[in-house]
Amino acid sequence: MPFSTGLITNTRAFGTAASTIVLSTRNIDTVNAATVTYHIFASADSSVFYTAYMSSFIVDPNYFDVREFFIAGNVAYEVQVSVSDSTSTLISVFGIDESGNLVTNQGKLQEDLSFITSLSPVIL
Repeated sequence: MPFSTGLITNTRAFGTAASTIVLSTRNIDTVNAATVTYHIFASADSSVFYTAYMSSFIVDPNYFDVREFFIAGNVAYEVQVSVSDSTSTLISVFGIDESGNLVTNQGKLQEDLSFITSLSPVIL
């Protein structure tokens, strides 16, 4: 099932800006591996979005994966994630500032993510 953080504003005029996004995935299924596909969209100027990152990875049963993505200089971003092969996978997304601190207003736990029908197409 695909999920989205929705559009996240990433400016210093409104709280603390994130320089990094942390995507954490936990597969609590004890039998099946989970295939995770992600698209991270960003905007440096509030008018055009581009695909900053996209890929897939596998999270083994009863295991977790934490990945970081550099996002500094972008005024907004969105993380979309789709999980297949397992129905027991939890996702969270947090912004981290340049000092390594959580940007709490950019934190999205599993229950904060919005269900979407499919991942958005890649924007070049």
